[in-house]
Amino acid sequence: MALSPQIKLKQGQQLAMTPQLQQAIKLLTLTNIELAAFVEEQLESNPLLERGTGTENRREDRVEAATPNDVGLSELDLNAPSAAASDAMDASERQLNEGATASDIAPGAASVGGDIDWSKAGSGGSFSGSNDYDPAANTAREISLNEHLTAQLAMAIHDERDRMIGAYLIDQVDENGYLRTDLIELADRLGIKQTRIETVLAVLQTFEPTGVMARDLSECMALQLKERKELDGPMQLMLDNLDMLANHDLSGLAKVCGITTSELSDYAARLRALSPKPGLAYGADTAGVVEPDVFVQERPDGGWAVELNSDTLPRVLVNSRYYAEVCDGNKDEKVKSYMSECAQNASWLVKSLDQRARTILKVSSEIVKLQDGFFAYGIDHLRPLNLKTVADAIEMHESTVSRVTSNKYIATTRGTFELKYFFTAAIASTDGSEAYSAEAVRHKIKILISEERDPKAVLSDDKLVKLLQDQGIDIARRTVAKYRESLNIPSSVQRRRILKNKQ
Repeated sequence: MALSPQIKLKQGQQLAMTPQLQQAIKLLTLTNIELAAFVEEQLESNPLLERGTGTENRREDRVEAATPNDVGLSELDLNAPSAAASDAMDASERQLNEGATASDIAPGAASVGGDIDWSKAGSGGSFSGSNDYDPAANTAREISLNEHLTAQLAMAIHDERDRMIGAYLIDQVDENGYLRTDLIELADRLGIKQTRIETVLAVLQTFEPTGVMARDLSECMALQLKERKELDGPMQLMLDNLDMLANHDLSGLAKVCGITTSELSDYAARLRALSPKPGLAYGADTAGVVEPDVFVQERPDGGWAVELNSDTLPRVLVNSRYYAEVCDGNKDEKVKSYMSECAQNASWLVKSLDQRARTILKVSSEIVKLQDGFFAYGIDHLRPLNLKTVADAIEMHESTVSRVTSNKYIATTRGTFELKYFFTAAIASTDGSEAYSAEAVRHKIKILISEERDPKAVLSDDKLVKLLQDQGIDIARRTVAKYRESLNIPSSVQRRRILKNKQ
């Protein structure tokens, strides 16, 4: 049969990824900090967007989104989205959620910042979702390790080239005070001999705090011992075999060092008096404070109230009066086209922020509903959960749920958790009843091992399997070993040595 080009009509359906839809998807993945930065960019580039003062979003003074008010401004009130905003978002939300619309939101979740209540028994205190205290703003600035070392460099090295080498080496030091970069690689990068770098490094290693600029833990401790004049032969041998000390093989280490076990204990005590991370004595970058996106509080009737953190939600206004003033009577088509585009982008941003807030609350509410045992009784009652279960319950796509739960945090009476924390694998039960959460099983393993007191009664992985199976958990030995290692718990042999050394 001969092949020839043909023209045919074919009808089909596909999802058009419009710029607006791409923006809505992007907003779902942003953290509250990234969202604030994104909104700031939009405020700078769009003349019709203005920042809300905060008084417009008060519960007692709500206004409709995208509706001009007395001063010519329209606002997105994320504490109480209006019906007008909900209707405007139906089309885009159907695209994003593949069939889900704003009207499908579960009862109680339709009002962002509203209460979701499920009846169950529970205990725990209440807390306020917001306060005026800013931990980051009230943190005193400390001198950084880089600044401290640079100040010493100016006094210790006078040769201009050596000082430049020293400054480069200081820039390579991590927050713990270690120089992790290979000297051969540095020499090739700077185009100098390795011996010159080693000479400069020897000077830098005399700086305060003692032990800084070391390339590994052994060298860090050697620098500190050298200053104390305690670095003798047996101590150097001990530093060369720190892995044996970490494994608590004290008898073998004593033989390597040529000393008795009692003398080895004295040497080990000297090491414990040293600082393994000297750089931490100086200030580093201030750790970011996690701002929860959702609050969960216990109601007096035993239910749970789920509420968005309004403090992290951007307040955006659309200045419709300014738009009317510019466009009315202006015959310049370019100006009209530009203002029309700005108005469209501003309106879509307002709607996208509204949709994002609704979607976060909707997903969070379903998670709280499915994991209410955790909030009431703790980690032992955490249920197995996957994205599909939540997606099916709220009629959204799994990818949407995944975007919503990434880098979003929920504040509870038991602490602040990432939404991803509540999604765990299932471990089957021995009697065929409800499966156990992998996180709950890890917690049980941690508790069992923490109760070990007698070196002769240390639990092996096989013994842990038996104990868990007695509790109705069908688990394999390799799974127990994997969970134990993920908790950074040593093997039974190492734990036995640790307990013996403590006696």
